Amino acid sequence: MQLDRIDLKIIRRLQEEGRITNVQLAEAVGLSPSPCLARVKRLETAGIIIGYEAQFDLAKLGDFVTAYVQIILKNHRRADAERFEKAVVRHREVVEFHMVNGKFDYLMKIVAAGYDGPARILEELWQADLGMQSYSLFIVSGMPIRNGPLSIAS
Repeated sequence: MQLDRIDLKIIRRLQEEGRITNVQLAEAVGLSPSPCLARVKRLETAGIIIGYEAQFDLAKLGDFVTAYVQIILKNHRRADAERFEKAVVRHREVVEFHMVNGKFDYLMKIVAAGYDGPARILEELWQADLGMQSYSLFIVSGMPIRNGPLSIAS
């Protein structure tokens, strides 16, 4: 699907404020409401817009800790990777999970209750004997940028 400059304006504006009304969005991108809504629906149908979500201040919800984990697997057979991936996705505390290239195989973001929450999740994965060779855990101590908008060229 080819995106024109108005589609890109719509995407940028929705990144800034996902709960904007269609009338406000149309005004912001220079369309009338009906064609604007049609474009948004087209972007959703094409799978470019895949959802809308709320963001939360975790500190106000409880004692949550965010951690990033780099994981190296012992073997790089697809079957071993799939077994590991299936086990990881069962943990709701794992909020991002990426297969990556480089010095490690996976990058995982864990948000769990309590200071020991991320370590508890990792210990469960380690004890399940899923082929992990090693991991490095990094506890987040601050977030200078939180969910910044993507830089989308016009």
